Amino acid sequence: MKVPRRKIISALSWRRQFSATALRREIRDIGCLPDQIHPRYQGKLMPLFPLVLLTVTETRNNDLLSLQWPAPPRNILLVKKNHVAAVTTSLVDFANHIHSTYPSLSIVLEPRVASEIHESVAFPVYTTPPDRDAAARFLHHKVDMTTTLGGDGTILHASSLFATSPRVPPILSFSMGTLGFLSEWKFQEYKRAFREVYMSGAGVGDRGTVLGEKASTSKPFEENGEFERGLTGWSSIRGKSMGSNRGARVLLRNRLKVGIFSASGERIKGGDSIESADGYVYAMNEVNIHRGKDPHLAIVEVFVGGRFLTEAVADGMIISTPTGSTAYSLSSGGSIIHPLVSSLLLTPICPRSLSFRPLVLPANTPVTLRLSEKNRGREVEVSVDGVRRSKGVGVGMEVRVQGEEIRSATGEWEGGIPSIMRGSVGAEANGDDGWVGGLNGLLKFNYPFGEES
Repeated sequence: MKVPRRKIISALSWRRQFSATALRREIRDIGCLPDQIHPRYQGKLMPLFPLVLLTVTETRNNDLLSLQWPAPPRNILLVKKNHVAAVTTSLVDFANHIHSTYPSLSIVLEPRVASEIHESVAFPVYTTPPDRDAAARFLHHKVDMTTTLGGDGTILHASSLFATSPRVPPILSFSMGTLGFLSEWKFQEYKRAFREVYMSGAGVGDRGTVLGEKASTSKPFEENGEFERGLTGWSSIRGKSMGSNRGARVLLRNRLKVGIFSASGERIKGGDSIESADGYVYAMNEVNIHRGKDPHLAIVEVFVGGRFLTEAVADGMIISTPTGSTAYSLSSGGSIIHPLVSSLLLTPICPRSLSFRPLVLPANTPVTLRLSEKNRGREVEVSVDGVRRSKGVGVGMEVRVQGEEIRSATGEWEGGIPSIMRGSVGAEANGDDGWVGGLNGLLKFNYPFGEES
């Protein structure tokens, strides 16, 4: 039977009313997200507040810590390795998994990455302003946790985004780079790994709306309807919770606290980025002063604990953390230090004297590097975690460094870089933090000559 044309048009019009809405491929301002409350680290559990606070307790098996979320995280920063198509594809897969499995989470990306992938996801992503100082301020106030996809350089870049903040959100790292000495997780484990971090410390009572238990009494995070998506936080995640006695393992990596001072003793101020920081800068790996393009050796006066140690004649000087002891310092002949050893390492770069050896000092020892009046060049370069400051250090100026305080006088953990390690606290643990395996498998420590890897 022939259907009249008018009825066909009417049917099509009726169907259009029920067509799917357009995919929300858009980039939003990070300022729209709810504020992050800086994490608190402490040695014992405290009453939970309706704020994003983080409780970390010491484990019995080793010196690693246990992460306990008193409330679900809301804003996650994703950082990836540049110019690798496979990593970009993995980032999209990870972002889609986060959005579908953890609907209350908002994904934050750097501007370049947001422009690159926002067309590949069916939900809005958030990013910072292009200005570095403004971006740093937003990240410090919005991000609850960070996930990196790449190698050690990607982790270093992620930590540099918080280089002017005294507190750093927990970092979950997937090894997808060249070396991956600092990353323990393989990307194939991303579902398990992220769930382990997200649910860390969440008891059954926190997820009662799904499991039929008593619902949590904590208030929702967002009063703005834009963030209300039905079941939120832990209540939206099906399956077994890890329990309040099980938590993701955390290694607090020490940082260096770095200040630049003029010849008159006044601290040099600038913006909120490493290049021109308004105040102190924190380094995950190292701070170094180097002669740069000047052909002459630098002459640097070295003070340890306020006392004159030596006058170094060298290409430069490196002050590194235990984490950074396997980076530039190692290439310059420095010792390898376990990241749980609270210390800093003073290493000369190509010194003129053969008797100038690296020194390992307590982390709270103040070290000062002053450019000597004898220096033939009038300025040396200063780099923090590989990022060169926009202005160097002139004659008489000082670089003052000491280890960051990661525990307050009251015993609360409040500093360092919380790095998520493999395995959960409360399960069977052998105490291995992966460091020894990394020395053997990645750095080929004391590997015999002539043997194939």
